[in-house]
Amino acid sequence: MKKSISLVATGMIALSVLAGCGSKETSGGSNGKVKIEFLEYKSEAKGTFSELAKKFEKENPNIDVIVTNPPDSVTVLKTRVAKRDLPDVIGMGGDVSYAEISKAGALKDVSKDSALNDIQPAYIDMLKDISKQDKVYGIPYAANANAVIYNKTIFKELGIEVPTTWEEFIAAAEKVKAAGKIPFYFTFKDAWTALPAYNVLAANTQGDDFFKKLDKGDTKFAEGHKEAAEKLLTLLEFGHKDQNGKAYNDGNVAFAKGESAMYLQGIWAIPEIKKANPNIEVGVFPYPIGDSKVVSGVDLLLAQSATTEHPKEAKKFIEFLLSDENMKEYLTQQNAFSAKTGIVQEAPELEGLKASFEKGAVVDFPDHYVPTAVALEKQLQVLTQKKDVNQYLKTLDTEWEKVANRK
Repeated sequence: MKKSISLVATGMIALSVLAGCGSKETSGGSNGKVKIEFLEYKSEAKGTFSELAKKFEKENPNIDVIVTNPPDSVTVLKTRVAKRDLPDVIGMGGDVSYAEISKAGALKDVSKDSALNDIQPAYIDMLKDISKQDKVYGIPYAANANAVIYNKTIFKELGIEVPTTWEEFIAAAEKVKAAGKIPFYFTFKDAWTALPAYNVLAANTQGDDFFKKLDKGDTKFAEGHKEAAEKLLTLLEFGHKDQNGKAYNDGNVAFAKGESAMYLQGIWAIPEIKKANPNIEVGVFPYPIGDSKVVSGVDLLLAQSATTEHPKEAKKFIEFLLSDENMKEYLTQQNAFSAKTGIVQEAPELEGLKASFEKGAVVDFPDHYVPTAVALEKQLQVLTQKKDVNQYLKTLDTEWEKVANRK
C-alpha cells in the first residue's frame, strides 16, 4: 500500500461535472485512429500488458492503446482524478484506493455488466465490502496470494517436511538456523514488504468481523492485532542481518541464489525469483497458523473511466483482456490466480495452495481495509526496527481514530 493523497481534500467531489472532460492524449489521432490510455499499477506486469495491447491493436487496427505504468502509480492516478485527467481504462487493486476513487464518481458503474456473471462471487463481495457500497465499479481480474515460498532443495537436504502447525513452522526455522543457514530473508528497506507476512498473521488471528467492529468502535488494533504483531517479531528472530537495509529486489535475488530456505512474500515474487535463477526448485505452502486460510484478494481489477471520450473502445479493450485466452496469458506470466470461474492456475510451484482455493479457505488482505492515511506499511517498518508491539498498536489505534467515519 503506497502512501497517497486524500481524495476528499483535493476536491474530487467535483467529478460530477466532468462529462466531456477527457485527456488530450486519448483523443482521436491525426492518423484517424482512436487512442485510449490504459493506466495499470503493477510494474511487473507492464511487459505483459504491452504485449496484450499490441495483440489487441492488431485485431483492432483503428484503436491504439497507450499502456502507462508511472512510479507510485496509485498516487499518480489519484492526482489525475483530482485534475480531471482520467485514463480511459484503469488497472488497480481492490483496496482502499479503489474505494476512495469509486466513491468519488471516477469509475463507471458495472454492477449490471454481464462480465460479472463469470467472476467468482467472493471477489465481487470483497469489492463491495471494501468500498461499503452495493454497486461495483470494476471487474475483478486477477487474485494473488500470500504464502511461504520455500526452497525445495534446502528442505530436502535438511529433511524438513512442510509444516502444518505454528510449532512445526518455528521448529523448521530453528532447524535451518542450526544448520548455519538463514531461515527467512527480509527486505524491510521497502516498507511494504512487511505486509505479506503481517496480512496472513492478522487475517488468521484477528477474527472474521474485526474491521466491522473496528468501524463501530467496538474493538481496537491493540486487541485484534496483538497476536499478529508478536508473531511477526518471532519470525524476525530467524532472519538475517541488515533486514532493514535490503529491498524487495535484493530479496528476490538472494532467495533465488539459495541464501535463505524460506521467503515470506506474495506469489507475485516467484516470476522474479525464477528470472534470477531459472533452475531453482521452489514451492509454496499456507502459513500454518489458525485455520491456515490463504490471504487472497482482488490484486487487479479492470475499470473504465466514467468520463472517457471513447467508451466503446475502452469497453472493447476490457472485454479483450477478459477473454479466457488473454487472461490465461496474464496468469501464466504473472503467477496469479484467476478471479474468473473456470480458469485454473496450473503452475506446479503453486500446487501447495490449490487445496486452499478449492475448499474456499481464503480470506481478504487486511491492509485493503486500512485507509492510506493510517500508513500501515510505515508503522510496520517502525515495528521491525524498534520491536515495540505496544507502541505499534497504540499508534495504529491513534491514526485510525483520526480517519474513523462513524455515525
